[in-house]
Amino acid sequence: MSDKTLSYSPSVQGFPTFYSYIPDYIIGMNNNLYTFKGGNLYKHHDNNTRGQFYNVNNVPNCSITSVFNPSPTEVKLFKTIALESDDSWDVDLLTDLQTGIINEAWFELKEGSYFSFVRADNSPVNFKMRSVNGIGRVSSVVSLGGGLYNLVFTIAVDSIMSIGDSIYFGSTPLEVGAVTAVSADRKTITVNATAGPVPSPADFILYAKNQQAESHGVLGYYCEFKLENNSTQPVELFSVASSIFKSYP
Repeated sequence: MSDKTLSYSPSVQGFPTFYSYIPDYIIGMNNNLYTFKGGNLYKHHDNNTRGQFYNVNNVPNCSITSVFNPSPTEVKLFKTIALESDDSWDVDLLTDLQTGIINEAWFELKEGSYFSFVRADNSPVNFKMRSVNGIGRVSSVVSLGGGLYNLVFTIAVDSIMSIGDSIYFGSTPLEVGAVTAVSADRKTITVNATAGPVPSPADFILYAKNQQAESHGVLGYYCEFKLENNSTQPVELFSVASSIFKSYP
């Protein structure tokens, strides 16, 4: 962990804020904050450029980390993030089951607040989620050339599987590639295995939906979220909220 400067708040009797700048000496005087760095004296909050200190042209990065944890004994679905703020933020989310993201560009400004739904992180694939399902043992594997293979089954593959889903096989699942076609009777699927290993007859086959495209949020008992903003202009954040629902597996 990199060094930080801590600020103390008498009103909460604690250290609520960490700063990225590391001064040689620091003092408050006449309601102003002064620090020394490399033998130079700096007055803080004296210009309109935020997040940069000591004339270093680094990219500013402010972050806030907190936790949603209502009904802590229940598994919940964290679907959205709403920011009461004058700017959008990048968001990383972490639960005990999944990770998720929101890019600042995905937020929409509505009635003075920023709203976006949570996308589950697509990598690595979580095989314990309902977005992953077993198909069964493949009866034959036929090479079509060019890295394409037909996987033939004795039973029809369920209708939930679709083109673009990823195919895996084995007890420690290995990724074969993406589904490119499905036969009319749904007993044969074509897979692009250019970059992956090829299963053998009798191997057990699974498919995984794109967790980010198909997600309706992230699942977990709790959700830790981290907001980051790299603006050099003043930004205010008043509250963070989420639409949270109990999960019914």
